[in-house]
Amino acid sequence: MIEVVNPTTEEVIGTVRAGTPGDVDAAVTRAVAAFPAWSATPVDTRLALVRRVADALAARTDELAATMTAEMGSPITFATRVQVPNPVGISRGVADVLAGGYFDGEEIGNSLVLREPIGVVAAITPWNFPLQQMVAKVVPALAAGNVVVLKPSELAPMTADLLASVLRSALADAGAPDGVFSVVHGTGPVVGEALAVHPMVDMVSFTGSTRAGRRVAALAAETVKRVALELGGKSANVVLDDADLTRAVKIGVANAFMNNGQACSAWTRLLVPASRHDEALEIAAAAASKYEPGDPALPTTRIGPAVSAAQRDRVVAYIQRGIAEGAKLAIGGPERPTDRGFHVAPTVFGNVHPDMTIAQEEIFGPVLSVLPYTDENDAVRIANSTIYGLGGAVFSADASRALTVAKRLRTGQVDINGAAFNTSAPFGGYRQSGTGREFGRHGLDEFTELKSIQR
Repeated sequence: MIEVVNPTTEEVIGTVRAGTPGDVDAAVTRAVAAFPAWSATPVDTRLALVRRVADALAARTDELAATMTAEMGSPITFATRVQVPNPVGISRGVADVLAGGYFDGEEIGNSLVLREPIGVVAAITPWNFPLQQMVAKVVPALAAGNVVVLKPSELAPMTADLLASVLRSALADAGAPDGVFSVVHGTGPVVGEALAVHPMVDMVSFTGSTRAGRRVAALAAETVKRVALELGGKSANVVLDDADLTRAVKIGVANAFMNNGQACSAWTRLLVPASRHDEALEIAAAAASKYEPGDPALPTTRIGPAVSAAQRDRVVAYIQRGIAEGAKLAIGGPERPTDRGFHVAPTVFGNVHPDMTIAQEEIFGPVLSVLPYTDENDAVRIANSTIYGLGGAVFSADASRALTVAKRLRTGQVDINGAAFNTSAPFGGYRQSGTGREFGRHGLDEFTELKSIQR
C-alpha cells in the first residue's frame, strides 16, 4: 500500500494499493479488447460524454478542491478558482472542437484526409495540477475514440479516484464497454515504466520532470510509440523599460508563487532593466512578504506547503545554493517558517547572474530570481538561455513592442501584460520542456492518426 500524507499536518489521510506490472498488463489487455467498439462509437456519443464530464466536475468543485488541498497542499481558494475550473474549461473546449466537425475529414485534391484514434493511450500525470493534467490527457483521448490507462501520481491519488468515478458514470451512460478507461495506482519506476514499455500501448502522454520524461521517451522508443511530453520550465517574465514596473513585478510574484510555487510554467525569473533592478527587487520583496505560509484549507491562505518532505528539502537546497553562489537574498531563506508541515519560506533573490544554478534549473518551489539586463536584446538572450522553453511573459506600455519581444522568446506560450490563461489554446513547450501540445484542437491532434484515402 502507498500512504497519502497531508503535507500541512504531516498525517496519513489515506492509502492506495501499489500497482504492479501485472496490473498494468491486465488493464492494457482490457483496453485492447474495448478499443474496436469504443473507436466505432458515434462522435455525437463521445461529444455527450465530454459534456457530461465537464458538468459533473463543475458540480463537484468543492469536493475536488478540498481533496487537492488535503493531499497536495494547494491553497483552497486557488484550488476552487483554478484547479477545478481549468479542467472544466479544457473539457468544454474539447467538446466545442468535436461539435465543430473535427472528424468530418478534409479534402486535399483527390484525397480524403481523416483523423482516427491511435489506440491504447497510457496517461502518466503529476501531483501539482492533478485534476487538470489528468483531464487534459484522458478527456481528449477518449473523445478521439482511444482507450486509456491512467497512472496518476502516487502523491495525489485521491483526486484521481474522484475523476475516475465521474468518468465511469459518464462512460456507463455512453454505453461504453468495460476496459475503455482504467486507473492503475503506483510509482513511476514500476507502473509508469511498465506502461511505457508495454507492447500493446500505442501512445504515452506524460507530464512531469524533464529527467523522468527522458526516461519515458527512451523506454517508449523501443516499440516506436507516439510520445507526448509536458516537462519542466524556467520561464522568464521580461519587464521592458517602458512597463509599469510595480504592476509587472506584483503580477510576476503572484505567478511565481502560484500553487505554492509548484507550477511548471511559473515565471521564476524576473528580468528587469539594470537601472531599475534595486527598485524591482524592493517591490518583489514587499509583494512576497504578503505570502505568509499557512494552512491551505483556510480561504485567506495564499501559500501552502510543498507536497512532501523530499520536495521541501529539494527547494531548500536550491535556496542554500543561491546564497552560496552569491545571489542577494532579499526575503525568505532556508529556515523553516512553520513548526509543522512541509512549508518553504517564500524567497526572492536579487543580482542573479544568468549562469547561476537558481537561474538555470527548475526549483519547483516559491523561489523567484531577479536578473538585471542591459537592453532589449540582452533581455531576450537571457530569457532564452536555459534548456527549457515552456512559459513566459512580457510587460510593456507598447503592445506592439511587447508582441515583437514575445515572438523572439523560444517558448511555447507567452502572456503579454498579464493576459488571462486560455484552456483552448495549445499548451506545451520548446526544447527540453517537451514535445506535443495539450488543450483544444491541438490537444485532440495529439491523440489521433492521419489517414489519406485517395479517390
